[in-house]
Amino acid sequence: EGKVERAGKAGFDVTIARQRAFCPLSQIDTIRQADPAVHVGRVYTFRILEYADNGRKFVVSRRAILEDEQKARAAEVRRALAPGAVVTGRVVSVRDFGAFVDLGGGVQGLLHVSEMGWDRVSSPAQVAVPGQDITVQVLRVDDANGQIALGLKQLLADPWTTVGQPGSAITVGAKLRGTVERHAPFGVFITLAPGITGLLPGNETGLGRDQDLRKAFPAGREVDVIVLVIDADKRRVRL
Repeated sequence: EGKVERAGKAGFDVTIARQRAFCPLSQIDTIRQADPAVHVGRVYTFRILEYADNGRKFVVSRRAILEDEQKARAAEVRRALAPGAVVTGRVVSVRDFGAFVDLGGGVQGLLHVSEMGWDRVSSPAQVAVPGQDITVQVLRVDDANGQIALGLKQLLADPWTTVGQPGSAITVGAKLRGTVERHAPFGVFITLAPGITGLLPGNETGLGRDQDLRKAFPAGREVDVIVLVIDADKRRVRL
């Protein structure tokens, strides 16, 4: 155990058992601080890297201990991770394809954009921001490459459980108003309710072959449709 006395360009002067030791700048922490002075006055546990010439060469590291603790914590976290487990982590970074979540001990999992909600999420930044605590479900653990897949929508109510059931607004023959979500060569996808999207095939649009689906049904336009077929098992609705 030692006390950090001073910060210099190369590292820190540390007092250990009334002797002066040196801790290199890179060995004080696992994360580099913008202002090294934040460590001055702190008492830490160090590991001796070098001791010679009656203490004239006395080099220590705090980082070595932190890394060992992190490895132990990571092993503990990985043992607890299994498909179906619900865990709370912290969002580390957000990318176009999803968000990386720290589950503890430096163990990270990927929350893919397709698993963020039953609705189509256009940008992961709508759901997650760096530093945010988030509760997710473990979907897959690949020990071979260390990849962990996470899901958020699995913890939310599945809107498809009532589709086609008595009392549901979405039943065969129902007349509904939906919103154009996106286009495909074979038709238009219409959002009928949060998390529920149906397909309006090209031959059911009433358009001629020479007419442009994108111009006739621009994204965001409201459209009146009739439900023709529901396959709840495959999560498909034909309009």
